[in-house]
Amino acid sequence: MERTLIILKPDAVQRGLLGRIIARFEDKGLVPAGMKLMHFSRDLAKRLYAVHEGKPFHPGLIEYITSGPVVVMALAGPRAIEVARKLMGKTFGYEAEPGTIRGDFGLSTTYNLVHGSDSPENAAAEIALFFRPEELLKYDRATSPWTIKPGES
Repeated sequence: MERTLIILKPDAVQRGLLGRIIARFEDKGLVPAGMKLMHFSRDLAKRLYAVHEGKPFHPGLIEYITSGPVVVMALAGPRAIEVARKLMGKTFGYEAEPGTIRGDFGLSTTYNLVHGSDSPENAAAEIALFFRPEELLKYDRATSPWTIKPGES
């Protein structure tokens, strides 16, 4: 079972979209393995976005992600990274397809509502920034056999 990190960014929190966005992931069949409401420190933001250091948008990204509370989630499911990224849509809301989170709720090039891991390696590293192993749960939901056929991956 693959895991991915999802961050509901300050604009999602401030706009009251948490429930609607989380429901999109759950409706698709992804299972929360861990979840926290928190405020990013500048140090944590710099560690998460170290890959973008030196790029012109990096300082603004740090300001944005530290500007208010966020929800961080580890989601689990078959192909969780690919599925979550499709649900999120293209980075800029005005380019994202209707039916995606960013396509339905976003318009800005800066405020893009969600962050999602882009690879298994990055997912593991990003999840480790926010969750200790014992904080990540593995469980079966009663609906799981009806969401994905047992043995299917």
